[in-house]
Parts: sequence; C-alpha cells; structure tokens
Amino acid sequence: MGTAAVHLLLLLGLLHAGPGGEGRKGWRRRGPAARERGEAAAAAPAESFPLDFTAVEGNMDSFMAQVKSLAQSLYPCSAQALPHDLRLHLLHNASVTCNDGSPAGYYLKESKGSRRWLLFLEGGWYCFNRENCDTRYDTMRRLMSSKEWPATRVGTGILSSQPEENPHWWNANMVFIPYCSSDVWSGASSKTEKNEYAFMGALIIQEVIKELVGKGLSTAKVLLLAGSSAGGTGVLLNVDRVAEQLEEMGYQGIQVRGLADSGWFLDNKQYRRTDCIDTITCAPTEAIRRGIRYWNGIVPERCKLQFKEGEEWNCFFGYKIYPTLRCPVFVVQWLFDEAQLTVDNVHLTGQPVQEGQWLYIQNLGRELRNTLKDVTASFAPACLSHEIITRNHWTDIQVKGTSLPRALHCWDRSLHESNKNGKAPLKGLGLGHSHPLLCYTRQPDTGSREAINSTMRTFPRSRTFSLAMNLTS
Repeated sequence: MGTAAVHLLLLLGLLHAGPGGEGRKGWRRRGPAARERGEAAAAAPAESFPLDFTAVEGNMDSFMAQVKSLAQSLYPCSAQALPHDLRLHLLHNASVTCNDGSPAGYYLKESKGSRRWLLFLEGGWYCFNRENCDTRYDTMRRLMSSKEWPATRVGTGILSSQPEENPHWWNANMVFIPYCSSDVWSGASSKTEKNEYAFMGALIIQEVIKELVGKGLSTAKVLLLAGSSAGGTGVLLNVDRVAEQLEEMGYQGIQVRGLADSGWFLDNKQYRRTDCIDTITCAPTEAIRRGIRYWNGIVPERCKLQFKEGEEWNCFFGYKIYPTLRCPVFVVQWLFDEAQLTVDNVHLTGQPVQEGQWLYIQNLGRELRNTLKDVTASFAPACLSHEIITRNHWTDIQVKGTSLPRALHCWDRSLHESNKNGKAPLKGLGLGHSHPLLCYTRQPDTGSREAINSTMRTFPRSRTFSLAMNLTS
C-alpha cells in the first residue's frame, strides 16, 4: 500500500475515532470477547456510519483539502476526469415548458456511488399580469425561456463539487433546476391562444423527478430539495409533493428533506403603501393574490384546508405553511432580508437611514424572528442581505460560532440518527442573532442607526453583502 493511501486511512481513522465517537469506543474493546464477536460477524456486510468530523472541526477546510489531494494522488486518472460542470438536459416531455413555450429542463452532475441527491430551485421574483410579464420577458428573458441557456453551469456554494467550498455535500448528485416559470414554482397552466404565457413551475419539478428516477434517483437514500428566494418559497410549496410523488412511484425508502433559503417572507404592512403597479411596488399579499389566479397556482392540500376558498395565497408565506408540512425543512433566513425590505418599500440606496425606516427595520427583524420560534431547524443571521447557500463564501457566515454548513451537517446527522432509530427528529437546532445588523460588527452591539448610516455611507450597496460575509467569521 502506498504512502498516500496510508495517510488517507490514518486521517479517516482519526475522524472515526474522534472525541465521543464510536470509533474510539471500538479501539477499547479489542479483548478476546470482542475478537470472537468480530469473527462471528465477519460474514455480515459492514454497517455504514456517518463520519464524525468533530476531531477536525476547527480546521475543516485544511482537512478536506488534504483528503481531496490524497484522493487525487491515489486515483489520478479518475480525479482528473471528475466533471465539475452541471450539464443541461431539456425535458423529454415537451408539453412541460417555460413561460414562452420553450422546453423546461435541468442541469445535472452525477456522482456515481453516492446515494444523496441535491435538487436546487433557482429564484428570481415573479410576474402576476400580462403587463409586468411582458416587461420581465423583455428585460429578464432567461427567467422565462430556455432558448439561450448555456450547455453547462459551474456549481457554487452548496452545489460546488469542491470540498473546501462545500464540506458536506460536495460528492452528492447535484441538480440545478432553472427558474423559467415566473410563478414561485406553483403554476400548473400551459400556454394557449388565450394564455400568452405558460406557468408550469409545479409541473416542471414533477417532470424533473420522473426523469431523474431513470438516472439513479431510484436508488437514492436522501433527496434534499433546496432553493433560494422564490426557489426557497418553492421548496415549502413542493417538498411534500415531491415526497408523495416518489412514494406513489414506489420509492418509499427515499428520505425527502427541504432547505429553504431566503424564501420565508412576511405578509406584513408596508413601510409606505403604494399602488400595486409592478412586482417591486406591490405588497406581497396583493401580488400573490393576483399571481395565484393568473398562474393557476396550486398549493399543498394540507395547507389549503387551513384556509377558506380563495385564501390559498396564505400558503406562500412560510410561517403559515410550515406547520402543515410533513417533511423536515431547514430554514435559512436573513432577519433583515433585502427582498422583503424592497416589497415593503424600504429602499436603502446609500443615503442616511431615516428614523422611521430604522424603527421599521428593527421591528421587521423582531417579527421575522418570532415567526421562526417554532421552526425545528433554522439559521437566521441578523444581517442585511438576500440569499446565501449558492454563494461561494457561504461557509463564512456564522451564528453563535457555528457556520451554516456545520449547522446543516448537524441537522443532517440528527435526521440520520432519528431515521436509524425510528425516532422523531431532534428539535431545538434554531440559530439566530438578536442584535440588529450584527454581521457588520465583531461584537454584539445595539445596532444603532448611526452605525448602519456610517456603513451605508462608507460602502457602496454593491459591496455591502461581501462586507457582511467578511466580518462574520
């Protein structure tokens, strides 16, 4: 056995024998009785176990880089051939389309041997009538048509195949589903002579699942349906439906979970009320009311039954649909979400924040935090931003000393243990800050209006996000 192989085995041995892990207990039980048990069980297949990363948690990036380097030295040919790009597959069922009637599709990077699948729903607002859909088509056509989609995409953040960037999911089967339905992944209406646009977001997800079953999803152990912004809301609307679809197809053994990033919006009162003219100025409740009719949108039956007929729009808001969900869902939500502030007509354009705006922002953070108090697993930094899980610096975000990838890994392991033992998932994994805009400071403070005004004056809006990332670690 080569030196590199020995080093790799030693590293993995240290992991498995980390503090409190089963590996350490195993080394202590090497007496005659233990050897007899080992010989008796030799014919049985080895039980799989999740690696315990506790021993190297403080230096995970360095450790993963070493593992990757050793793996490449052991298997240089296969390592060089590993595809880092996700490749485009247009749906075989041509009746399931984007807004303009072009075929919908998905990007796939297969990971042979892995039984974990990550499906990501792209975000990108919505449109809710002919006029603003026409404007959207003129200005953001890639969100309504597949005609100019590239043949490949490079995965970033949780879709990255680089262990340094994506420590726990880098070797999963990755699927990126582009958003081209403009309906928050809820629509079920095709393009006709009467309907200028198709809205088939919910049907696109179902069709992708059907095709992936033939590409290895049928043998999956875990399917994580993730999404950001409108895609995050799409996760809440579709995660149970995906689980039910797989069960109906005969794949009851696949554990379906959800990861909703920046899709937990509030149906609150706007800071300054304006007429519902377009996506930006329209209050969220009114926009969804109009949209669900225009899209022929569908919501989960369990949520629908909680409201009167015609009030199904309530299911687009996280705190209302979450209690009705059967699948476990991890919620990632900035307490001061830029998209929420935009639809609430709080526009932070680099000018000093007015007292009324500041009080509104503080109250928004409190309201949002309160809606998360009954969420089993959440990660809620008190920062001004929007979306995170596909950013290449998503590992830098920390809440109370815990990074987002680490929090997801803990949640993943708790679900693994619960499923193995037939118990309900562990609760109490909520992580969140109570100090407004804490990501702009190294120590907790009162988040004064003067502090945010200073930040806005010093840093252009285009750099505010990266500033929040750098000062959180």
